[in-house]
Amino acid sequence: MFVFSQSMSLNCQPKIHFYCIFGFHNKEVIIFMETKKIEGFYGGKFFPMHLGHLLCVQTMAKQCDHGVVILFVNGEGECDYLKDHIKTEDLNVENRIKQVKKVCELFPNLEYHVIDCTTLRNPDGTEDWDAETPLVRQFCPYIDYVYSSEPDYDAYFKRAYPEATHILVDVPRIQVPISSTMIRNMINEKEKKVWRI
Repeated sequence: MFVFSQSMSLNCQPKIHFYCIFGFHNKEVIIFMETKKIEGFYGGKFFPMHLGHLLCVQTMAKQCDHGVVILFVNGEGECDYLKDHIKTEDLNVENRIKQVKKVCELFPNLEYHVIDCTTLRNPDGTEDWDAETPLVRQFCPYIDYVYSSEPDYDAYFKRAYPEATHILVDVPRIQVPISSTMIRNMINEKEKKVWRI
């Protein structure tokens, strides 16, 4: 008896992992085939969560058997922004958790978690993404695909999740021409609502 393992990628779609176990019984070959669950991860501050984030979540939900969305809170600059913009209730932690929960409930194969970044800082006060990695691993011990719209994250993802393929979604912001920064800079509340979740 021997085991054969293979990963295939069809038409730029996610890899299909399968394992074949060959057994011999009375000179007949018996083949058992089993597929492995595809695991995805998508994380962000979602400050606020918007339709571009939803596109990433939808993409992960379609391509993976199981996906984890992680909301990172109390990160670099976030607390200072909230102090200066007291009336911006949709950006507080409680409301962002509600937004992420609402989105994840649309997809039965997704779950979400929250990681508090308050103590995860470099000496200069910037966020220490490497310190966040073990916390992500608590929820994502193995990752096939990590999602973002940022090519600049590639080096970090290769270091933190070496087994994962970085899936870039709508990098030029053509499908959903928005960012959280653009929404925060909008003055008109009606315009903000068009893009927010």
